[in-house]
Amino acid sequence: MKCPTCSNDNPADAQFCGVCGVNVNSGEASTSTELPMVGFGKAISRGFTNYFTFSGRAGRPEYWWWMLFSFLIGLIPFAGLVTLIPTLAVTSRRFHDIGQSGWLQILPFALIVVAVISAFAPILIPPDVWVLAAFASFVGLIVWLVRKGDEGSNKYGPDPRRPAP
Repeated sequence: MKCPTCSNDNPADAQFCGVCGVNVNSGEASTSTELPMVGFGKAISRGFTNYFTFSGRAGRPEYWWWMLFSFLIGLIPFAGLVTLIPTLAVTSRRFHDIGQSGWLQILPFALIVVAVISAFAPILIPPDVWVLAAFASFVGLIVWLVRKGDEGSNKYGPDPRRPAP
C-alpha cells in the first residue's frame, strides 16, 4: 500500500507508513510516533514465527500476551511443552528490550537448584537462604519485565515500538 504522504511502498496489511508514520488508510498523521500495540493474535503469531529467535527485542504487550497464551496452553497436560522454547525466546527478547541479558531469566531456577543441592550436601549456607534468594530474584525479574523498554535502539536492536526508518 502506497503512503499518501511520502509515497513509500508499505505491506498491504500495514496500518501506518513505516517511514513517516501516517495512517495509510486515512492519510492522517499519527499523533504518536509509536506503532500500534501488539494484540493477542499478533503476539501468538510472533511467538511461533520467532520460535528459536533469541536475539532482538520484544515489547511488553507481545511478552505478556504470549505469557497469557502459554499459561492457558499449560492447563492442558503436556501441551505446555510446545510453548517452552518460544517462551524462553520471547522472555530473552523482552529482557533485551530493557537493555538486559536474556540469561537473567535462569537466575531464580539456578538458585532453586542450589537450594535443593544444599539440602542434601553440607554447604555453609542453609537451603532456606537459597530459597529466599530465589524468591527475591523472581520478584526482581518480574519488576524488570513490567518496566517500559529502552527508548530508541539499544545494543540488542531497534525499538519495537517505533517504525523502521
